[in-house]
Amino acid sequence: MSRVFTSRFASSVAEPANPLAQPAPCGQYSACSQVNHSSPLRILVAITGASGALYAQRLLDNLDSGQHEVHVVLSQYAPAVIAEELPGGLRLPAGVISHNLKSMNAPFASGSNAPDAMVIIPCSMGTLGRIAHGYSEDVLLRAADVALKERRKLILVPRETPLNLIHVKNFELLLQAGATILPANPSFYTRPQTVEQVADTVVARVLDHLGLPHKLVARWQDERE
Repeated sequence: MSRVFTSRFASSVAEPANPLAQPAPCGQYSACSQVNHSSPLRILVAITGASGALYAQRLLDNLDSGQHEVHVVLSQYAPAVIAEELPGGLRLPAGVISHNLKSMNAPFASGSNAPDAMVIIPCSMGTLGRIAHGYSEDVLLRAADVALKERRKLILVPRETPLNLIHVKNFELLLQAGATILPANPSFYTRPQTVEQVADTVVARVLDHLGLPHKLVARWQDERE
């Protein structure tokens, strides 16, 4: 069973099959170059006001909250974008823990209790810039700061285009600090048929970098002679 974040975020999307129940062997659907985590992870998913709420929804749909401890926090403007882009609202799978943006009582606000990984999806340029320059006035920004200083995995999924020099310099700062910049650039070699399948080509790469197995998209195969 799933629950909703608030009554405004009621679900209209059917619950997908759990892709993490049976980890795929190395080959068509699994990334052998990535470390697959068999032990539970504490994962924080942050959603900002950038366009691309579907990416966040599909990531939540494909994180096994029964195996991993999954937390969610929304930026101030994220609900407005979600209302425009997800007519049925944001659906939180059962077991996912949501946090108030302005509360510093969340465990990952302290370096003594940092998450194993944090994904900001989609990541606005405003949020990215604040993280790059050390601003941490709310729990989303503070958690990203904690992830960097504690050397935990921080994955940012920006969707902005075109980029200006300030954006690129902020990318550089974050890369130097240890973050992963994973732009929301979908691929098309699998010939996706729906907008969800297009989004899944990006979500699959996020799961790869979290070290989690999935069956969202087929992988590129070696050329046959």
